Amino acid sequence: MAGQSRSRYQYIDNFLNKPGPTTDPDFVPGVPTISNLEASKVLVIGAGGLGCEILKNLAMSGFRDIHVIDMDTIDVSNLNRQFLFRKDDVGKSKAEVAAASVTSRCKDVKITPFNGKIQDKDEDFYMQFKIIICGLDSIEARRWINATLVSMVDMENPESLKPLVDGGTEGFKGQARVILPTLTSCIECQLDMHAPRAAVPLCTLATIPRQPEHCIEWAKIIAWEEHRKDTVLDTDDPEHITWLYDKALNRAKEFHIPGVTYQLTQGVVKNIIPAIASTNAIVAAACCNEAFKIATSCNPYLTNYMMYTGDDSIYTYTFEHEQKPDCPVCGNLAKTITVNPRHTLQEFIESLGERPEAQLKKPTLRTESTSLYFQSPPSLEEQTRPNLSKKLSELVADGEEIGVSDPAFTIDFKFKLIFQT
Repeated sequence: MAGQSRSRYQYIDNFLNKPGPTTDPDFVPGVPTISNLEASKVLVIGAGGLGCEILKNLAMSGFRDIHVIDMDTIDVSNLNRQFLFRKDDVGKSKAEVAAASVTSRCKDVKITPFNGKIQDKDEDFYMQFKIIICGLDSIEARRWINATLVSMVDMENPESLKPLVDGGTEGFKGQARVILPTLTSCIECQLDMHAPRAAVPLCTLATIPRQPEHCIEWAKIIAWEEHRKDTVLDTDDPEHITWLYDKALNRAKEFHIPGVTYQLTQGVVKNIIPAIASTNAIVAAACCNEAFKIATSCNPYLTNYMMYTGDDSIYTYTFEHEQKPDCPVCGNLAKTITVNPRHTLQEFIESLGERPEAQLKKPTLRTESTSLYFQSPPSLEEQTRPNLSKKLSELVADGEEIGVSDPAFTIDFKFKLIFQT
């Protein structure tokens, strides 16, 4: 393509055919850089709201070999913002439809789709790419690919280091970040910036609801258990959602709380974060801009975090997030956490799911000398179950390190427990 007509990419060539005041010293303008850009194999993880924008931007920015992976199929609710999909595509693979939609418009671009989980691919699969771009809506998936890319790095093989460009949005807010595994702050270092949402106390739902969301949670947790406990709640079943909506609406009327709607009920029950098309477009543009700079060296890439908010006004801020020595992925020290020695092991395990720096849902715990609790297999779970009711002070010493594993992640975590005085 570099030797053929590039009229479509004339605006791109303005950057690539001549050096600028901030170009890398190794930057070689003209055909070599253009050819390198076209040969750069890029993986896009996620073909949803962000992924659609990213795929379109990459194709229009001169990338020629793009791969995309997504496990989801297209839902009718996606059509208002995921512009590569049409009504006839409902039920089909997001990755396959998105790839076909872009290549139908950009004939010179090759997009290879994969319909499945990122966890199903091995290191050899990820090793083939020059850059990996995430457009995910899952913290767990981000943590998994982050840990995988860090573990792939071989200091004697520079090609094993795969830059990770990560984008995320939540309503009118979003962020883009550039991660060089082992060299810069990784996603695990920044985990406490994505704290899990605080749970509403059950007593609030049962006795003094104050918000429409409380009424919906009451219908989901309490009313469903009372009236339909023999039926498994299917959040994709319109009849189930309608039932919850009716119960929540009556509950809201009882406590004079306005705002319960069918749409809000869907959002609360399915934990849907409202997606704003303009936010997706802005964050995707930032991610592709960074990928372009990494692939061509035409300008310095982001160091290393950009946040955006557009709810009250348009505001962006960039800063360098530092590596943490006690990061369980890219660091080498145990992370220190303060615990109440009078709490039981069961309470500590539950707290690991809520702590911003941990967010582990099914942890298995052990010390250097003994097993504290195993989630599986059943025989080991039964054998270690009595420890759940014991106090932490009975199981570990003040300042002792414990190892924690979780089936959602490829790494083990190390925590140093400091007792509250």
